Amino acid sequence: MLVIGIAAVLPRTEARLRIRAAVREALAQWLQLDIEAISVESTPGQAPRLLLAGRPAGLSLTHDEGISLAAVHLHGPVGIDVMRVQAIADWFNLARDYLGPQVTQELASLPDAQRPLALAQAWTAREAALKCAGLPLMEWDGVVLNYKVQHIALQDGFVAMLATPKTKTGVGP
Repeated sequence: MLVIGIAAVLPRTEARLRIRAAVREALAQWLQLDIEAISVESTPGQAPRLLLAGRPAGLSLTHDEGISLAAVHLHGPVGIDVMRVQAIADWFNLARDYLGPQVTQELASLPDAQRPLALAQAWTAREAALKCAGLPLMEWDGVVLNYKVQHIALQDGFVAMLATPKTKTGVGP
């Protein structure tokens, strides 16, 4: 597993190009491959696809203002998401619609000062798991995604989560 990040305030289009280039450069060094043997393919409306010497590998990309992250898993799917920690006025409806009743209740029970961080953690965990499952961002449908989700340490003000399938003892969708 490899996580790559770039921190720079760039227009979204340029951030996308830079993180894809960083993925190719890092993998070329890590795997001792010619950079031309590594490609990141993009099709509008679909997750980017990573090919290493023509063979697919797991890739997930995420962006927020000032930061882009990529996760690569050579042996399966992966999901990553990043979010700036910030107060969101309509947090209750956002949580209810996208994170489900249990998470909404947990967030509602927190003091106001703790809620922005907890919301960012819950949101990035859910979105990383959706990406790992190959699903788009969608409203809560009652389906609990059973993935291993871990926190990635970042600079203050951002939260990131990484999702991978659970081992054979766990159950994925």
